[in-house]
Amino acid sequence: STRNFNNRMGKDARVYLGSAELAAVCALLGRLPTVQEYLDIVARRIHPFADDLYRYLNFDQIVGFEDEGRVISKEEQALLV
Repeated sequence: STRNFNNRMGKDARVYLGSAELAAVCALLGRLPTVQEYLDIVARRIHPFADDLYRYLNFDQIVGFEDEGRVISKEEQALLV
């Protein structure tokens, strides 16, 4: 959720804001981690792959990125449906 106030999603519901990294750690553990668990897992399982995982932030370095936003014809759109 992008709204982090309690009961937003029902009586006694708790809502937490989190990153994609936190979601990955939660998926591995099956629960919210402690701060130390989060830091340990991110250091071991995410940071070693940081160059590949976060490359999307370097749009100018992605081969063919300019083509991803191209305009397609109505004929091409029809083929996508």
